[in-house]
Amino acid sequence: MIVFASALTFFFVNLAPGGPGSVMRFDVDAQQREALIKRMGLDRPVEQRYAEWVGGAVRGDLGTSLLTDEPVSQRVGERLPNTLTLAGAALVLSIALGIPIGLIQALRRGSPLDHILSLLSAIGLSVPVFWLGIVLILLFAVSLRVLPSAGVTAIATDTPFDRLRHLVLPAVVLASTVLPTVVRFMRSAAIEVLHEDYIRTAAAKGLAPRVVLLRHVLRNALIPVVSAIGALVPRLLGGTVVTEAVFSWPGLGRLALEAAQGRDYPLITGLTVVVAAIAVTTSLLVDLAYTRIDPRIRIA
Repeated sequence: MIVFASALTFFFVNLAPGGPGSVMRFDVDAQQREALIKRMGLDRPVEQRYAEWVGGAVRGDLGTSLLTDEPVSQRVGERLPNTLTLAGAALVLSIALGIPIGLIQALRRGSPLDHILSLLSAIGLSVPVFWLGIVLILLFAVSLRVLPSAGVTAIATDTPFDRLRHLVLPAVVLASTVLPTVVRFMRSAAIEVLHEDYIRTAAAKGLAPRVVLLRHVLRNALIPVVSAIGALVPRLLGGTVVTEAVFSWPGLGRLALEAAQGRDYPLITGLTVVVAAIAVTTSLLVDLAYTRIDPRIRIA
């Protein structure tokens, strides 16, 4: 998957209108332009350039940024921790809220509370991320002045508490892109499990309702939810582009936007490979999590 994503990005970049050659400056003469073309390797076939890029990527060399003349791996490495922090906080928030809310909806199926929470989930799916971010900035940063509106930390202070305050708003906005989906999957899975024979048997044997809910309902309902969470990680990473732009969060999303605007094609390719690697790793972790949730999978 990583190789496929890198090849797709590399060839599409070279086939796109303008292509890498469009980064050539207009204030250089023909000799300087020819030197730039040779330095970028644009005088060689695209297949050869991709093979050379793969050879360097295996050694950790993702090329050189055209905008800053810095190694792509260095630029990505500087921004990667910020994006992982933001995406991780949003994912934890979505799981911590989505699973209990979905479980409550399943237990109160058809009640006014179920309808209200379903309506809120539908609203959460339809609200644009940039609009929600602006509204939260106006409310909590401008009007109430209780949370900062941009950046990872303040200029004067750099403490864990200050970083946490800067993380709250972008994490909430990014979590809104996946939280409704987690709630819906949890509700559907829990409703299906609640109608199983072993749930009625457990209740008939006299087990406490809390034990039935946590040990039998929740554990069996988590399997499709975990699958959904694994599929939502790429969407979460894609949502960082808008979120980081709104909150001036220095992460991979904002770096991808800068690379696209500046036509920094080596940086775009490097970012694609890193995001693909994160998605593949997440998929592997989800598969491993199945064995901890369902003993039958572990035995098989």
